[in-house]
Amino acid sequence: MEKKKNILTGIRPTGKLHLGHYFGAIINWTKLQDKYNTYIELADVQALTDNFHNPEKVRESVREVAIDLLSSGIDPKKSTIFVQSMIPEIAELTVFYSNMVTIARLYRNPTVKVEIKQKKNLFGKEGESVTYGFLGYPVSQAADITALEGELVPVGEDQLPLIEQCREIVRKFNSIYGQTLKEPQAYLSETPRIKGLDGNEKMGKSLNNAIFLSDNREIVSKKIMGAITDTNKIRKNDPGNPDNCMVYYYHNLVNKENLKTVNKECRAGSRGCVDCKKELIESMMNFLKPIQEKRKYYEEHSEIVDEILKTGTEKARIKAKEVMNRVRKNMMIDYFD
Repeated sequence: MEKKKNILTGIRPTGKLHLGHYFGAIINWTKLQDKYNTYIELADVQALTDNFHNPEKVRESVREVAIDLLSSGIDPKKSTIFVQSMIPEIAELTVFYSNMVTIARLYRNPTVKVEIKQKKNLFGKEGESVTYGFLGYPVSQAADITALEGELVPVGEDQLPLIEQCREIVRKFNSIYGQTLKEPQAYLSETPRIKGLDGNEKMGKSLNNAIFLSDNREIVSKKIMGAITDTNKIRKNDPGNPDNCMVYYYHNLVNKENLKTVNKECRAGSRGCVDCKKELIESMMNFLKPIQEKRKYYEEHSEIVDEILKTGTEKARIKAKEVMNRVRKNMMIDYFD
């Protein structure tokens, strides 16, 4: 029988999860957990790179994100959910790897370039907004992957440069210290990036354009009623173009059974935007209902969530210790073992 490969994926705990996380990642993870040894990291150390001044936010979000994952189909019997900061071996590997990566190489990473530009736009001068920890997060990510012997890493195309940098680190380490680490492969996700209610190509917490998995009816209604529709449809009976409407976009996510009718009526001018939004609200709440019922259970049984995180972290650390013992031996720094 062929041994299952290890998959390592993760998420930064900076707040509750939204539809972008669900359709863009979690659906894929729920499928992968049936075929692979799946490790899901709650990357609180990485979250602290730009939330170092607000540790309460990160600490609270660890449990909130865990609850969202468990409520959305992640099975703790199939997936190992663990907390990054509770695996000291990852921090140790990060230090060793940092000796192998130049500052110039980090600045050349396309993914890092984009994020630095975003920070520059938000906070001003580049040198004042980019910390050592932020610039070096690809090195930390390489430590995440290799400490758990991640053979496959689910990513979108925009994250491929991070995986390639990890592969470079592994090859360089192995060339110096002998065959020690497994070189990971990117597992390209088929799930799309979900647009925001405002039409932005990305749904995000900071963009205020997201529907969260925990949003109640009142909040969902307010958000959907404010969603962008076809700007050329002025009056109720004007023909509309669903392709230019975010309400239709979300019908396609949560109301597929009635999608053809929505499309036909919109183009014919027999469907007003308000009625269309009201139908979407109902469909959205029906979609969120089973997730929120599970969420309520875990909120009321926080001890179960804590035990899942504790057990998962202990399991992950066993694997990380195995890798670290090999690393320290081959680096000739296992002085007292």
